[in-house]
Amino acid sequence: MMPADKSKIYDFTVSEQESGTRLDVFLASRNVSVSRSQVKRIIDEGLVTVNGAEAKAGYKLRQGDVISFRQEEAAGYDIMPEAIPLKILYEDSSILVVDKPAGMVTHPSPGHYSGTLVNALLHHCKDLAGIGGVLRPGIVHRLDKDTSGLLVAVKTEEALNGLARQFKGRTIRKVYETLVHGDMEGDEGVIDLPIGRHPVHRKKMSTSSRRGKNAVTRWKVLERYGIISYLQVEIETGRTHQIRVHLNSSGHPVLGDNVYGTSARRINNISDNAVRSRLKMMKRQALHASRIGFDHPGDGRHLEFSSPLPEDMASIRDYLRTLAGC
Repeated sequence: MMPADKSKIYDFTVSEQESGTRLDVFLASRNVSVSRSQVKRIIDEGLVTVNGAEAKAGYKLRQGDVISFRQEEAAGYDIMPEAIPLKILYEDSSILVVDKPAGMVTHPSPGHYSGTLVNALLHHCKDLAGIGGVLRPGIVHRLDKDTSGLLVAVKTEEALNGLARQFKGRTIRKVYETLVHGDMEGDEGVIDLPIGRHPVHRKKMSTSSRRGKNAVTRWKVLERYGIISYLQVEIETGRTHQIRVHLNSSGHPVLGDNVYGTSARRINNISDNAVRSRLKMMKRQALHASRIGFDHPGDGRHLEFSSPLPEDMASIRDYLRTLAGC
């Protein structure tokens, strides 16, 4: 259900006594109804500004700093459980691992108030509400709407905090598979470029942002088809749209990514009619979260899960294999 907008806007001015306090500690100590770990995620998403600019959670405040904070989670959303089928690879009393299909939004947002993974989780897990925040119960990390693959959700605050520590410590292994335009130079490599909000298009991310955050992407060529490369990608950081932005910056955008790099002109320049036709039928970016590994936040067991390439991506890959004689 689409709610009336009841978002709260907070503005704080830092006093002399509060000078030197970390930004996340300062906000968590205020009456904004979110924990420090939740504040950290909100800051990372750019919803908090200091003197009109985005700042890091660890920023040390100075007397006179003006902090603005839009609390979207107080917007009065009535998130309803929905009986949406889920492909669950693992589940216990504290976590579950879901293989998310392309086209499913992870959590409610403007324009997407139903049909999300959160709606499905609320139906599947009856006591999930409130774990991780009002809008994102059970969500520790996310995948873009049109990225398919593995995602871990939690059922308890303890599991949320345990996995959040692993994400922060970069000990969770996240492996993706993707098809990109062009023939990659070399067999493997590292893209180490900061990512932040695009200086002009604020809904996009960019490696040209003046306030970009550290982002590291490792790639390896699995197969080459001349006009297209099939890659395995691992990310050390989890910036918004990281893989898509980094690969586009390398000159090899993800197939089907109409936001970063794939254009009708690029596709029309492909001489093979069958390849061109298949790419035009691709309704999303060819990016799949194929593997994830982490330590169970309860008992410490190391868990690994994998997901095969979905049919839409596999059909393009298989056809290209035939052309290339693989």
